[in-house]
Amino acid sequence: MDVSFLEPVFAASGPFATVCADVTHTTENADAELELRVRALAERLTAQGAPDTVVDAVRGRLLEGNDGGQAGTLRGRAVVVAADGSVVLDEALADSPRQELCEWSPQPALLPVLGQLAGRVPHLVVIADRVGADISVVGPAGREEEEKQVEGDTFHMRKVKVGGWAHNVYMHTAENQWTENADQVAEEISSLARRLPLGFVLVAGDVRARQILTDRASDSWSDLVVSMDEGGRAAGADREPVQRRAAELVAEHEARAIAEALEQIQAAGAHGLSATGTEQVVEALRKGQVETLVLADDHGDDTLLVGGSPAELGVNQHDMDALGIHGEVVPADRALLAAAVAGAAGVVVVPRSAMPDGIPVAAVLRYTDASTASAS
Repeated sequence: MDVSFLEPVFAASGPFATVCADVTHTTENADAELELRVRALAERLTAQGAPDTVVDAVRGRLLEGNDGGQAGTLRGRAVVVAADGSVVLDEALADSPRQELCEWSPQPALLPVLGQLAGRVPHLVVIADRVGADISVVGPAGREEEEKQVEGDTFHMRKVKVGGWAHNVYMHTAENQWTENADQVAEEISSLARRLPLGFVLVAGDVRARQILTDRASDSWSDLVVSMDEGGRAAGADREPVQRRAAELVAEHEARAIAEALEQIQAAGAHGLSATGTEQVVEALRKGQVETLVLADDHGDDTLLVGGSPAELGVNQHDMDALGIHGEVVPADRALLAAAVAGAAGVVVVPRSAMPDGIPVAAVLRYTDASTASAS
Protein backbone atom coordinates (compact mmCIF):
# COMPACT_ATOMS: atom_id res chain seq x y z
CA MET A 1 0.00 0.00 0.00
CA ASP A 2 1.20 3.45 -0.90
CA VAL A 3 1.04 5.34 2.40
CA SER A 4 2.11 8.74 1.10
CA PHE A 5 -1.39 9.95 2.04
CA LEU A 6 -0.18 9.80 5.66
CA GLU A 7 2.51 12.43 5.09
CA PRO A 8 0.30 15.33 6.32
CA VAL A 9 -0.25 13.44 9.57
CA PHE A 10 3.45 13.12 10.33
CA ALA A 11 4.13 16.68 9.19
CA ALA A 12 1.75 17.98 11.87
CA SER A 13 2.48 18.54 15.54
CA GLY A 14 0.91 16.33 18.19
CA PRO A 15 -0.68 15.24 20.35
CA PHE A 16 -3.31 13.75 18.05
CA ALA A 17 -6.90 12.64 18.30
CA THR A 18 -7.39 9.39 16.36
CA VAL A 19 -10.97 8.22 15.90
CA CYS A 20 -12.49 5.29 14.02
CA ALA A 21 -16.25 5.72 14.21
CA ASP A 22 -19.48 4.19 12.99
CA VAL A 23 -21.14 6.90 10.88
CA THR A 24 -23.88 4.77 9.34
CA HIS A 25 -26.62 7.09 8.17
CA THR A 26 -29.29 4.92 6.57
CA THR A 27 -32.18 4.68 9.04
CA GLU A 28 -35.08 6.98 9.91
CA ASN A 29 -33.44 7.78 13.24
CA ALA A 30 -29.98 8.23 11.71
CA ASP A 31 -29.55 11.89 12.74
CA ALA A 32 -30.26 11.20 16.39
CA GLU A 33 -28.25 7.98 16.46
CA LEU A 34 -25.21 9.59 14.88
CA GLU A 35 -25.46 12.57 17.24
CA LEU A 36 -25.43 10.24 20.24
CA ARG A 37 -22.45 8.23 18.98
CA VAL A 38 -20.45 11.36 18.22
CA ARG A 39 -21.33 12.94 21.57
CA ALA A 40 -20.01 9.86 23.38
CA LEU A 41 -16.76 9.96 21.38
CA ALA A 42 -16.35 13.69 22.08
CA GLU A 43 -16.81 13.09 25.79
CA ARG A 44 -14.15 10.38 25.73
CA LEU A 45 -11.66 12.70 24.01
CA THR A 46 -12.39 15.46 26.49
CA ALA A 47 -11.87 13.07 29.38
CA GLN A 48 -8.45 12.14 27.92
CA GLY A 49 -7.44 15.82 27.88
CA ALA A 50 -8.08 16.79 24.25
CA PRO A 51 -8.70 20.55 23.89
CA ASP A 52 -12.03 21.91 22.69
CA THR A 53 -10.64 22.88 19.27
CA VAL A 54 -9.65 19.28 18.61
CA VAL A 55 -12.90 17.83 19.93
CA ASP A 56 -14.93 20.29 17.85
CA ALA A 57 -12.99 19.37 14.71
CA VAL A 58 -13.62 15.65 15.25
CA ARG A 59 -17.30 16.29 16.00
CA GLY A 60 -17.74 18.42 12.89
CA ARG A 61 -16.30 15.82 10.53
CA LEU A 62 -18.23 12.92 12.00
CA LEU A 63 -21.54 14.80 11.92
CA GLU A 64 -21.34 15.62 8.22
CA GLY A 65 -23.87 12.86 7.57
CA ASN A 66 -26.51 14.91 9.37
CA ASP A 67 -25.92 17.69 6.85
CA GLY A 68 -25.99 15.40 3.82
CA GLY A 69 -22.19 15.45 3.53
CA GLN A 70 -19.71 12.69 2.77
CA ALA A 71 -20.43 10.73 5.93
CA GLY A 72 -23.96 10.12 4.69
CA THR A 73 -22.59 7.62 2.19
CA LEU A 74 -20.23 5.86 4.60
CA ARG A 75 -20.55 3.21 7.28
CA GLY A 76 -17.20 3.86 8.97
CA ARG A 77 -14.84 6.80 9.09
CA ALA A 78 -11.32 7.44 10.37
CA VAL A 79 -10.36 10.96 11.42
CA VAL A 80 -7.05 12.24 12.80
CA VAL A 81 -6.88 15.77 14.20
CA ALA A 82 -3.63 17.49 15.21
CA ALA A 83 -3.13 19.57 18.35
CA ASP A 84 -4.02 22.83 16.58
CA GLY A 85 -7.41 21.46 15.50
CA SER A 86 -6.44 20.79 11.88
CA VAL A 87 -7.87 17.63 10.30
CA VAL A 88 -4.85 15.79 8.90
CA LEU A 89 -6.60 12.55 7.91
CA ASP A 90 -10.18 11.80 6.92
CA GLU A 91 -10.71 8.40 5.32
CA ALA A 92 -13.53 5.98 4.66
CA LEU A 93 -13.41 2.60 6.36
CA ALA A 94 -14.35 -0.58 4.55
CA ASP A 95 -17.35 -0.98 6.85
CA SER A 96 -18.46 -0.04 10.32
CA PRO A 97 -15.36 -0.29 12.53
CA ARG A 98 -14.80 -3.68 14.11
CA GLN A 99 -13.89 -1.80 17.26
CA GLU A 100 -14.33 1.92 17.77
CA LEU A 101 -11.10 3.79 18.35
CA CYS A 102 -11.05 7.07 20.25
CA GLU A 103 -7.61 8.13 21.47
CA TRP A 104 -5.79 11.34 22.38
CA SER A 105 -2.09 10.50 22.34
CA PRO A 106 1.39 11.87 21.53
CA GLN A 107 1.50 9.88 18.26
CA PRO A 108 -1.45 9.02 16.01
CA ALA A 109 -2.79 5.45 16.39
CA LEU A 110 -2.70 4.61 12.66
CA LEU A 111 -2.19 0.85 12.56
CA PRO A 112 -5.86 0.08 13.43
CA VAL A 113 -6.85 2.65 10.80
CA LEU A 114 -4.78 1.02 8.04
CA GLY A 115 -6.27 -2.36 8.85
CA GLN A 116 -9.81 -1.07 8.32
CA LEU A 117 -9.52 1.35 5.41
CA ALA A 118 -11.78 0.95 2.42
CA GLY A 119 -9.98 -0.95 -0.32
CA ARG A 120 -7.35 1.19 -2.03
CA VAL A 121 -7.32 -0.55 -5.41
CA PRO A 122 -7.73 1.85 -8.35
CA HIS A 123 -10.25 0.43 -10.80
CA LEU A 124 -12.97 1.19 -13.30
CA VAL A 125 -16.55 -0.01 -13.35
CA VAL A 126 -17.94 0.14 -16.88
CA ILE A 127 -21.65 -0.41 -17.54
CA ALA A 128 -22.03 -0.63 -21.30
CA ASP A 129 -24.79 -0.70 -23.85
CA ARG A 130 -24.69 -0.36 -27.62
CA VAL A 131 -24.79 3.44 -27.45
CA GLY A 132 -21.96 3.98 -24.95
CA ALA A 133 -21.16 3.42 -21.30
CA ASP A 134 -21.18 4.80 -17.78
CA ILE A 135 -17.67 4.65 -16.32
CA SER A 136 -17.05 4.96 -12.57
CA VAL A 137 -13.46 5.88 -11.77
CA VAL A 138 -12.18 4.72 -8.37
CA GLY A 139 -8.79 6.21 -7.57
CA PRO A 140 -5.87 5.24 -5.32
CA ALA A 141 -7.72 6.43 -2.21
CA GLY A 142 -10.44 3.81 -2.80
CA ARG A 143 -13.13 6.43 -3.45
CA GLU A 144 -15.07 7.17 -6.60
CA GLU A 145 -13.34 10.19 -8.08
CA GLU A 146 -15.55 10.78 -11.09
CA GLU A 147 -18.37 9.36 -13.16
CA LYS A 148 -17.96 9.57 -16.91
CA GLN A 149 -20.62 9.04 -19.57
CA VAL A 150 -19.62 8.16 -23.09
CA GLU A 151 -22.44 8.49 -25.62
CA GLY A 152 -22.14 7.41 -29.24
CA ASP A 153 -24.49 7.80 -32.21
CA THR A 154 -27.96 6.26 -32.17
CA PHE A 155 -29.06 7.15 -35.71
CA HIS A 156 -28.57 3.67 -37.16
CA MET A 157 -29.98 2.00 -34.08
CA ARG A 158 -33.60 3.09 -34.47
CA LYS A 159 -36.09 0.26 -34.87
CA VAL A 160 -37.26 0.23 -38.50
CA LYS A 161 -39.09 -2.23 -40.72
CA VAL A 162 -36.57 -3.97 -42.93
CA GLY A 163 -36.57 -7.17 -44.92
CA GLY A 164 -34.72 -9.08 -47.61
CA TRP A 165 -31.44 -7.56 -48.73
CA ALA A 166 -32.28 -4.36 -46.83
CA HIS A 167 -32.26 -6.28 -43.55
CA ASN A 168 -28.65 -7.40 -44.08
CA VAL A 169 -27.62 -3.86 -44.96
CA TYR A 170 -29.35 -2.51 -41.86
CA MET A 171 -27.76 -5.09 -39.56
CA HIS A 172 -24.32 -4.44 -41.04
CA THR A 173 -24.80 -0.69 -40.61
CA ALA A 174 -26.02 -1.10 -37.01
CA GLU A 175 -23.11 -3.37 -36.16
CA ASN A 176 -20.71 -0.78 -37.54
CA GLN A 177 -22.33 1.88 -35.38
CA TRP A 178 -22.08 -0.27 -32.28
CA THR A 179 -18.40 -0.79 -32.99
CA GLU A 180 -17.81 2.93 -33.47
CA ASN A 181 -19.54 3.61 -30.16
CA ALA A 182 -17.48 0.91 -28.45
CA ASP A 183 -14.33 2.48 -29.88
CA GLN A 184 -15.17 5.74 -28.11
CA VAL A 185 -15.64 3.90 -24.82
CA ALA A 186 -12.43 1.91 -25.31
CA GLU A 187 -10.51 5.10 -26.04
CA GLU A 188 -11.74 6.67 -22.81
CA ILE A 189 -10.79 3.56 -20.81
CA SER A 190 -7.34 3.55 -22.42
CA SER A 191 -6.85 7.18 -21.41
CA LEU A 192 -7.78 6.35 -17.81
CA ALA A 193 -5.52 3.28 -17.82
CA ARG A 194 -2.58 5.47 -18.79
CA ARG A 195 -3.34 7.83 -15.92
CA LEU A 196 -4.13 5.35 -13.13
CA PRO A 197 -2.41 2.14 -11.92
CA LEU A 198 -5.62 0.13 -12.40
CA GLY A 199 -6.14 -3.16 -10.61
CA PHE A 200 -9.07 -4.24 -12.75
CA VAL A 201 -11.72 -3.05 -15.20
CA LEU A 202 -15.13 -4.49 -14.38
CA VAL A 203 -17.38 -4.53 -17.46
CA ALA A 204 -21.12 -5.07 -17.01
CA GLY A 205 -24.24 -4.45 -19.06
CA ASP A 206 -25.53 -5.52 -22.47
CA VAL A 207 -23.90 -8.79 -23.54
CA ARG A 208 -23.26 -7.78 -27.16
CA ALA A 209 -21.95 -4.36 -26.10
CA ARG A 210 -19.58 -6.01 -23.65
CA GLN A 211 -18.31 -8.39 -26.30
CA ILE A 212 -17.65 -5.62 -28.81
CA LEU A 213 -16.01 -3.41 -26.17
CA THR A 214 -13.66 -6.06 -24.79
CA ASP A 215 -12.68 -6.99 -28.36
CA ARG A 216 -11.57 -3.36 -28.77
CA ALA A 217 -9.51 -3.29 -25.56
CA SER A 218 -5.96 -1.99 -25.89
CA ASP A 219 -2.92 -3.68 -24.38
CA SER A 220 -3.03 -1.19 -21.47
CA TRP A 221 -6.16 -2.77 -20.03
CA SER A 222 -7.12 -5.92 -21.95
CA ASP A 223 -5.56 -8.14 -19.25
CA LEU A 224 -7.45 -6.28 -16.51
CA VAL A 225 -10.98 -7.01 -17.78
CA VAL A 226 -13.46 -8.85 -15.58
CA SER A 227 -16.87 -9.28 -17.23
CA MET A 228 -20.25 -9.91 -15.59
CA ASP A 229 -23.75 -10.46 -16.94
CA GLU A 230 -25.69 -8.30 -14.50
CA GLY A 231 -26.11 -4.54 -14.59
CA GLY A 232 -27.58 -2.14 -17.12
CA ARG A 233 -27.67 1.54 -18.08
CA ALA A 234 -31.45 1.86 -18.24
CA ALA A 235 -33.14 4.13 -15.71
CA GLY A 236 -33.93 2.19 -12.56
CA ALA A 237 -31.53 -0.65 -13.36
CA ASP A 238 -30.23 -2.33 -10.20
CA ARG A 239 -26.52 -1.62 -9.85
CA GLU A 240 -26.12 -3.24 -6.45
CA PRO A 241 -24.84 -6.55 -7.94
CA VAL A 242 -22.20 -4.59 -9.86
CA GLN A 243 -21.11 -2.72 -6.73
CA ARG A 244 -20.98 -5.99 -4.81
CA ARG A 245 -18.83 -7.63 -7.47
CA ALA A 246 -16.45 -4.63 -7.52
CA ALA A 247 -16.07 -4.89 -3.72
CA GLU A 248 -15.31 -8.61 -4.05
CA LEU A 249 -12.61 -7.90 -6.62
CA VAL A 250 -11.05 -5.23 -4.39
CA ALA A 251 -10.94 -7.71 -1.50
CA GLU A 252 -9.38 -10.34 -3.76
CA HIS A 253 -6.68 -7.90 -4.88
CA GLU A 254 -5.88 -6.91 -1.29
CA ALA A 255 -5.68 -10.54 -0.16
CA ARG A 256 -3.36 -11.25 -3.09
CA ALA A 257 -1.18 -8.27 -2.13
CA ILE A 258 -0.79 -9.66 1.40
CA ALA A 259 0.10 -13.11 0.09
CA GLU A 260 2.57 -11.65 -2.41
CA ALA A 261 4.22 -9.53 0.29
CA LEU A 262 4.78 -12.58 2.48
CA GLU A 263 6.08 -14.60 -0.46
CA GLN A 264 8.37 -11.72 -1.36
CA ILE A 265 9.81 -11.71 2.15
CA GLN A 266 10.66 -15.40 1.81
CA ALA A 267 12.04 -15.07 -1.72
CA ALA A 268 14.00 -11.92 -0.94
CA GLY A 269 15.52 -13.62 2.10
CA ALA A 270 17.21 -16.14 -0.17
CA HIS A 271 18.99 -13.25 -1.89
CA GLY A 272 19.62 -11.17 1.22
CA LEU A 273 17.03 -8.56 0.20
CA SER A 274 14.78 -8.89 3.20
CA ALA A 275 14.95 -8.13 6.90
CA THR A 276 12.96 -10.02 9.50
CA GLY A 277 12.41 -9.13 13.11
CA THR A 278 12.47 -5.78 14.85
CA GLU A 279 16.25 -5.30 15.15
CA GLN A 280 16.96 -5.97 11.47
CA VAL A 281 14.05 -3.85 10.25
CA VAL A 282 14.96 -0.94 12.53
CA GLU A 283 18.50 -0.96 11.15
CA ALA A 284 17.20 -1.06 7.58
CA LEU A 285 14.80 1.83 8.22
CA ARG A 286 17.61 3.93 9.67
CA LYS A 287 19.57 3.47 6.43
CA GLY A 288 16.61 4.04 4.09
CA GLN A 289 16.84 0.49 2.71
CA VAL A 290 13.19 -0.48 3.12
CA GLU A 291 11.07 -0.78 -0.01
CA THR A 292 8.07 -2.45 1.65
CA LEU A 293 7.39 -2.66 5.37
CA VAL A 294 5.30 -5.66 6.40
CA LEU A 295 3.63 -4.98 9.74
CA ALA A 296 1.73 -7.41 11.93
CA ASP A 297 -1.65 -6.04 12.98
CA ASP A 298 -0.84 -6.55 16.67
CA HIS A 299 2.34 -5.28 18.31
CA GLY A 300 1.09 -5.53 21.87
CA ASP A 301 3.07 -3.34 24.25
CA ASP A 302 6.27 -3.35 22.17
CA THR A 303 8.13 -0.02 22.16
CA LEU A 304 11.04 1.58 20.34
CA LEU A 305 13.16 4.65 20.98
CA VAL A 306 12.86 7.57 18.55
CA GLY A 307 15.09 10.61 18.27
CA GLY A 308 14.49 13.92 16.55
CA SER A 309 13.40 12.39 13.24
CA PRO A 310 11.44 9.23 12.34
CA ALA A 311 14.56 7.50 10.97
CA GLU A 312 16.43 7.95 14.25
CA LEU A 313 15.25 4.63 15.63
CA GLY A 314 16.63 2.33 18.25
CA VAL A 315 15.64 -0.93 19.88
CA ASN A 316 17.40 0.06 23.10
CA GLN A 317 19.46 2.85 24.63
CA HIS A 318 22.66 1.29 23.27
CA ASP A 319 21.37 2.00 19.74
CA MET A 320 20.62 5.60 20.63
CA ASP A 321 24.00 6.07 22.28
CA ALA A 322 25.61 4.86 19.06
CA LEU A 323 23.64 7.51 17.18
CA GLY A 324 24.61 10.13 19.76
CA ILE A 325 21.01 11.16 20.45
CA HIS A 326 18.43 10.93 23.17
CA GLY A 327 15.48 8.66 22.47
CA GLU A 328 11.80 8.97 23.39
CA VAL A 329 9.83 5.80 24.10
CA VAL A 330 7.18 5.30 21.40
CA PRO A 331 4.83 2.35 20.68
CA ALA A 332 6.66 0.18 18.14
CA ASP A 333 3.97 0.12 15.47
CA ARG A 334 3.73 3.94 15.46
CA ALA A 335 7.49 4.41 15.28
CA LEU A 336 7.88 1.86 12.47
CA LEU A 337 5.04 3.36 10.44
CA ALA A 338 6.38 6.90 10.81
CA ALA A 339 9.81 5.75 9.63
CA ALA A 340 8.28 3.95 6.64
CA VAL A 341 6.38 7.05 5.56
CA ALA A 342 9.50 9.21 5.98
CA GLY A 343 11.47 6.74 3.86
CA ALA A 344 8.81 6.54 1.10
CA ALA A 345 8.34 2.82 1.74
CA GLY A 346 5.17 0.93 1.00
CA VAL A 347 3.32 -0.71 3.89
CA VAL A 348 1.37 -3.96 4.09
CA VAL A 349 -0.56 -4.87 7.25
CA VAL A 350 -1.07 -8.60 7.83
CA PRO A 351 -2.47 -10.74 10.66
CA ARG A 352 0.20 -11.56 13.26
CA SER A 353 -0.55 -15.26 12.77
CA ALA A 354 0.40 -14.98 9.07
CA MET A 355 3.87 -13.57 9.76
CA PRO A 356 6.84 -15.95 9.50
CA ASP A 357 7.47 -17.45 12.94
CA GLY A 358 5.03 -14.92 14.42
CA ILE A 359 7.50 -12.02 14.13
CA PRO A 360 5.98 -8.52 14.46
CA VAL A 361 7.65 -6.93 11.45
CA ALA A 362 9.59 -7.68 8.28
CA ALA A 363 10.73 -5.74 5.25
CA VAL A 364 11.65 -6.11 1.60
CA LEU A 365 14.82 -4.09 0.97
CA ARG A 366 15.79 -1.83 -1.91
CA TYR A 367 19.45 -2.79 -1.58
CA THR A 368 21.91 -4.39 0.78
CA ASP A 369 25.36 -3.39 1.92
CA ALA A 370 28.19 -4.98 3.84
CA SER A 371 26.55 -4.22 7.17
CA THR A 372 23.11 -5.61 6.28
CA ALA A 373 22.26 -8.49 8.59
CA SER A 374 21.39 -11.82 7.00
CA ALA A 375 17.67 -12.54 6.95
CA SER A 376 18.22 -16.20 7.56
